[in-house]
Amino acid sequence: MTAPAGENSTESSSSLARLAPLQAVLFDVDGTLCDSDPLHYYAFREMLLEIGYNGGVPVDEDWFVKTIAGKHNDNIAAALFPDDLERGLKFCDEKEAMFRRLVKEQLKPIDGLYKVKKWIEDRGLKRAAVTNAPRLNGELIIEILGLKDFFDVVIIGSECERAKPFPDPYLKALELLKVSKDHTFIFEDSVSGIKAGVAAGMPVVGLATRNPPHLLMEAKPAFLIKDYEDPKLWADLEEIDKKSGAGTTTV
Repeated sequence: MTAPAGENSTESSSSLARLAPLQAVLFDVDGTLCDSDPLHYYAFREMLLEIGYNGGVPVDEDWFVKTIAGKHNDNIAAALFPDDLERGLKFCDEKEAMFRRLVKEQLKPIDGLYKVKKWIEDRGLKRAAVTNAPRLNGELIIEILGLKDFFDVVIIGSECERAKPFPDPYLKALELLKVSKDHTFIFEDSVSGIKAGVAAGMPVVGLATRNPPHLLMEAKPAFLIKDYEDPKLWADLEEIDKKSGAGTTTV
């Protein structure tokens, strides 16, 4: 039986406290700032149905998690159309355009997002959005959520040498923010993203937004949370404050 998201942990309840004084917090975008995977799934399902993919049988959510979630479009295109990469890339571009139409009408933040945003702002921490999504998608989501002025920088996987699950995007964020991996942690919701953060040498707080907790735990996050209201997260943030002194952080 799988334990509740907030109770999964590979370290003690103060696993983030060793980062004090905290310098920065890094966020993935899809599934981490907002629950956008259902919109991605809908777009893929409908467009694949139109072209008769999978013998005309609609793809299911398990297929979406295994094949699509958290992956870069180059890899998705190769998985969908292994014999015609150009067609796959064109299909992905058209799917992203459909996603952007959907996202303008249906996007909602993960519960507690603005609470953790205020905690970060109050402590003067640096912050970056780090995503495998195309820049148009990432920036649109950030703008709709009212976070355009919150992030110091937006890192796009395809603009790095390698996208997630490689560490390159997160290492680039550290470089641009001029912060240390020893004083930074990450919020992520996918296996690919968690692996990237761990490979970059930082603790990753995994959000069990849509992806199965047991799969996320295989990628070795520090712990999992249900959303940003999760008591497990706030217990760790309180430990960071205690270790930093008086709830303030030096950057």
